[in-house]
Amino acid sequence: MADRTSPVQRGKWVLQVLLGSPPPPPPPNVPALEDTAGAVDGRLLSVRERMEQHRSNPACMSCHRVIDPIGLALENFDVVGRYRMKDNGVPVDSTGQLYDGTTMQGAPGLRSALLKYKAAFLMTFAENLMTYALGRRVEAYDMPALRAIVRDAEKQNHRIGAYITGITRAQAFQMSRRAPVETTAGQARPN
Repeated sequence: MADRTSPVQRGKWVLQVLLGSPPPPPPPNVPALEDTAGAVDGRLLSVRERMEQHRSNPACMSCHRVIDPIGLALENFDVVGRYRMKDNGVPVDSTGQLYDGTTMQGAPGLRSALLKYKAAFLMTFAENLMTYALGRRVEAYDMPALRAIVRDAEKQNHRIGAYITGITRAQAFQMSRRAPVETTAGQARPN
């Protein structure tokens, strides 16, 4: 919904894109957050309060206890990324606790918590970069090269240039071929 933040989508994005650990899809017939009451006694509820109602469903709780704290740590940012102090007139509570017990306070706390998973972050970053460079998904046979790229980048303090250089030197990148491009005359030409 365009008029509110989505801690679930933010948390899912962090898990999937930054840590390479996407959460499972929701079970069937789970009510959407929009189906929870938006107000109590005439007072609009914050996103956190509505999520707490939603999480009271046991079918939802197991995944949401992993996803929600990550997304809620970013609640000080509204739907367009502006910093805010209140949500529907209620002070934003950006505290949370990761599934491993690590407590967080806002985006800086999330950053510190994620640094505990630095190896997963760096490998996922390298994998995403290589996926982009190759124009295909990374396969199991690419993993030794990816691990070498991360190891070599560590020697250069994980500078982004070290990852780019490592990928361009990888055999998978140097041996990759793109499909021929169709010209306006209908003839294929190599790309």
